[in-house]
Amino acid sequence: MRLAVCAEMVFTELPFTERVRRIHEAGFDVELWDSRTKDIVALKASGAVFSSMTGYTSGSLVDPDTADDVVRTAETLIPTALELGVSRMVVHSAELIDGQAARPVYRPNGGMWLTGVRTLERLGSLGEKHGLTFCLENLNTILDHPGIPLARAKDTLALVEAVGHPNVKLMLDLYHAQLGEGNLIELVRTALPHIGEIQVADVPGRCEPGTGEINYSAVARALAAAGYEGTVGMEAWASGDDMAALEAFRSAFAPQDNKVLSTEVAL
Repeated sequence: MRLAVCAEMVFTELPFTERVRRIHEAGFDVELWDSRTKDIVALKASGAVFSSMTGYTSGSLVDPDTADDVVRTAETLIPTALELGVSRMVVHSAELIDGQAARPVYRPNGGMWLTGVRTLERLGSLGEKHGLTFCLENLNTILDHPGIPLARAKDTLALVEAVGHPNVKLMLDLYHAQLGEGNLIELVRTALPHIGEIQVADVPGRCEPGTGEINYSAVARALAAAGYEGTVGMEAWASGDDMAALEAFRSAFAPQDNKVLSTEVAL
């Protein structure tokens, strides 16, 4: 199991490339969001391993009027992903502007399900062509992302299952799942065959593990017992000192018996 840290949310007083360098030197892979605003040459020169990045810039994959925009903008981002060595490109079930729904929808319908499946199938074919995986992220609609249709973990999992493409997986965000649904350990067990990556933050506050109500050590043990061998990414704010937050994250997913959950060696 590898550990990654989202550079958008820690060391925020530093230039982005310096954040990446700090995370890399601490022994973590790096997640980033909108690559269009980044110095790609400098990021590549940092030597960091990039876990994931945002995989589209406009459109909603469940809206027949804008689904083509999702695929089109995904194509424009693929060269950057390949240059940085990113293997997972993250998409959502709606277009987000500063994290909010561009066109809020509070009651999804059957047409949205069908459009979502077809759009994800197209992304899967695109990913297969370039050796990338598109990961559909679940979001909470209670606090952070109201008006995002088909955003709950059970909905995103159902969409990914319906597509059944090896290049379409779930970006399972446990912070969002806790706010919207809970029952996290059973969720990761159920979703395991379809998970491309797991993201974590604590509730409330969206800070590093150990600052809230989620027992991430128990989650880590459940993941190890289930045989999860992928990446866990901390997409969280630091509650205080940034490096201490990274170490708290590492500690939550630390080896229990020298055989599971290493930041450097995949099982």
